[in-house]
Amino acid sequence: MPSASRVNGAGPGVRSGVAGAVEERRYDVPDDERVPRGKRSGPATESPAGADAEVSLEPFVTQNRRQRVRRTLEIIRANPTGRIALKVFVALAGAIVVTLGLALIPLPGPGWLIVIGGLGIWAVEFHWAKRLLNFTRRHVQGWARWVREQSLLVRIVLGSVGLVFVAVVVWLSVRASLGIDLIARFMHYIATH
Repeated sequence: MPSASRVNGAGPGVRSGVAGAVEERRYDVPDDERVPRGKRSGPATESPAGADAEVSLEPFVTQNRRQRVRRTLEIIRANPTGRIALKVFVALAGAIVVTLGLALIPLPGPGWLIVIGGLGIWAVEFHWAKRLLNFTRRHVQGWARWVREQSLLVRIVLGSVGLVFVAVVVWLSVRASLGIDLIARFMHYIATH
């Protein structure tokens, strides 16, 4: 039976590139869990190592999506070029989403949610973004817990203040961006009809 490093494509004792990282991080499957390539069901495929090479299907079948994403990111980070490319991609994607969210904050819509989504993208690769996202999540959950503990009257007042705030933001954003004064138009409509 070929050694684990030979199956991964590296020579014996060589731990370089993705194959070495896979072996070092214990992504390689133990020998007793391997399925010989010739004994799999489905269309037969020939590998460069030959028909006796073993390929494990178990990790891919039993992992959930989050584990697969984490594993894929770790394999990408194992390669120096992949690590740099991932950092650049995450930085650019997060910057685009955060900029879009910041532009949408004064307009009606989910501007802050988009900014938090951009922080979530940055949190994949940057620790400061992960800490900021956790800080935001803790405070939002604390605020929501505090509101749930209040009496019905306090919750109605808080909801009313929130609705007035959203209405003012919508009014100001429409007035600033489109030049339309909704209150003046509404008053004119009431007066003429």
